[in-house]
Amino acid sequence: MVNLPVIDMVRTGQNIGRLRKQAGLSVKDLQDIFGFATPQAIYKWQQGAALPTVDNLVVLAAVLQVRMDDILVVDTAAQVKISA
Repeated sequence: MVNLPVIDMVRTGQNIGRLRKQAGLSVKDLQDIFGFATPQAIYKWQQGAALPTVDNLVVLAAVLQVRMDDILVVDTAAQVKISA
């Protein structure tokens, strides 16, 4: 077993919701910024059911005026089994 950093999807989602509210943006605002037909992707991000793609993460960080590292919550204690 090796300790590798793992993204905590639930806490990252909570972070996205908190940062969105701090920025004074609604889910609809983000939907419009990203050009999504529905808000489902943003709700999935906030619920921790999915993560933004890297290109969407770059845009999200710019829109929220934070660094990508400020959005992602990384668990550094997660143990991952690496198969040889």
